Amino acid sequence: MTDDFDAEEEIEVKLVDDSGASALSSDGKLGDQSATSVSTNDGNRSPLMNDAPLTLLYLNVLIIATCGLIYELLAGTLASYVLGDSVTQFSLIIGVYLSALGAGAWVSSFVKRNVARTFVEVELGVALLGGTSAPLLFLCFAKLTWFLPVLYGVVFGIGVLVGLELPLLMRILKGHLDFDDLVSKVLTFDYIGALVASLLFPVFLVPTLGLVRTSLVFGILNALVGLWGTSLLRPILAGSVTGLRIRSVGVLLLLVAGLIKADSLTSLAENSMFSSPIVHTQTTSYQRIVVTQNRTGFQLYLNGNLQFSSSDEYRYHEALVHPAVATASSVKNVLVLGGGEGWLYESC
Repeated sequence: MTDDFDAEEEIEVKLVDDSGASALSSDGKLGDQSATSVSTNDGNRSPLMNDAPLTLLYLNVLIIATCGLIYELLAGTLASYVLGDSVTQFSLIIGVYLSALGAGAWVSSFVKRNVARTFVEVELGVALLGGTSAPLLFLCFAKLTWFLPVLYGVVFGIGVLVGLELPLLMRILKGHLDFDDLVSKVLTFDYIGALVASLLFPVFLVPTLGLVRTSLVFGILNALVGLWGTSLLRPILAGSVTGLRIRSVGVLLLLVAGLIKADSLTSLAENSMFSSPIVHTQTTSYQRIVVTQNRTGFQLYLNGNLQFSSSDEYRYHEALVHPAVATASSVKNVLVLGGGEGWLYESC
C-alpha cells in the first residue's frame, strides 16, 4: 500500500486509540481527533471522522427522516389540493415514494468509493429537489397539461435520494458502533423522525407556513446537513471540499431566497391556476381559501375546488332555505349550521 491512503476505500477498518482500545469514549463521543483513526494493513493510521458526539450524528438521522416524510406529505397534500380525490392521491403518492425508497437503497450498493462525498452530494440533491418541490409542482400544474408524470417523477426522484441517505450514513458510521447498535439506533431515530414529521405537518407546518414555505424550510435543513457534513466528514472526503462547500452555500442561498419570496411564488402559481384575478387568499388550520373576482362577481375556492359563484349561488341556497321556511307559519329566529360563507343568511 502506498502512503496515499484513501480513507473511503473498502479495506479492513478498525477504530483504535493509542493503547489499542475503542475510540468510542465513555461520554458518547467518537474519541479525540488524535485517537480517531483507521488501522490499515501496513500499520499506518488515517483519521476517520472529526470529533463529534454521537448524539449529533443521530440528530442527522432524525433530520433526514423528518425531511423525507415531510416531502411525502407535501406531495400527497398538494396532489389532493390540485387534483381532488385525496384517497387516490395519497395512496399513489405513498406507493410511488416507498418504492422509490427501495430503489434508492438498492442504488446505494453500487457506491463503492467516496461514500462520504456521495452522502453530501445526495443531501444537496434532496435539499434542492425536495425544497423546491411544492412551488415547482404548483407551477407545473398551472402551466403543463402532462402534470401527472411530473408529479410522480418528482416524488420518485425525492424517494430515490432519501432512500440513498440512510444506507450511506450507516456505512459511514459502521466503524464507530457494533452492527446491532448501529441498526437499532439508526432505525430508532429514523422512526422518531417520522413521528415528528407526522405531528408537525398538520398541526403546525401547513396552518402556519403553508405548503410552499414548508418545502423550502425543510430543504434548507437538508442543505445544512450537507454543509455540516463537509466539516464532520472532512478526514474521509477525498480531495478538496471547496467545491462541495460552494455548492452547499449556493443551494442554501437559493432556498433562502425562495423562502423570502414564498408569497410571490404562491401568488404566481395560484394566479396561473385560476382564470379570474385573485382578490383574497388565506390558509387556515383546515383549508386553503382563495377568492377571485371577475365581471360577474366573486368566486370562492377551498383547496382549489370551486364552492360557489356570487352570480348563481341563489340556485343552491334558496333551495336549502325556501322549503323549510314555507312550512312554518311564521319565522322569527333561524338557526344556521354551517354556511360560513354567509350567502345562506341572504336567502333567509
